[in-house]
Amino acid sequence: MKKLYLVRHAKSSWEDSSLDDIDRPLNERGKNNAPEMGERLKKLGILPDLLISSPAKRARSTAKRIAEKIGYPKNEILINEGLYHGSDDMLIEVVQQLPDTAESVMLFGHNPGFTYFANRLCHINIYNIPTAGIVAIDFQIDKWQDAALGKGELVFFDYPKKKPT
Repeated sequence: MKKLYLVRHAKSSWEDSSLDDIDRPLNERGKNNAPEMGERLKKLGILPDLLISSPAKRARSTAKRIAEKIGYPKNEILINEGLYHGSDDMLIEVVQQLPDTAESVMLFGHNPGFTYFANRLCHINIYNIPTAGIVAIDFQIDKWQDAALGKGELVFFDYPKKKPT
């Protein structure tokens, strides 16, 4: 079985309109929400084998803050261009190319792509993955190349404003 975590980057800053989209940093709320979500993951005992981020500054910053909380080495976070506003086709390609040695992988990216992708992977209807939101998905597969739209099973969906159950 393989486990995939889709993490939308935390809240970004629009303060400096001269920045390119890829260079936008996290705002204060984002800087707080990312480690909060990392703490939630830590409490669940979640430590993926591999963390991969979009090259966008806000996604990389989110990945680093979560990595720090769950005990994943920040210098081992990989960057994948396909996660920066990737289509379903691009995102499934990224997943299918993951190393089979990784049983669980956490991807850091963007909306609307991640919401559409999660919905299509699991046949679910999440309206929106909020900033710093996490969707955990199980696949009953042995090789990532066998991951496909409709083959995933939703494990949980969490985000900063969600009340604990």
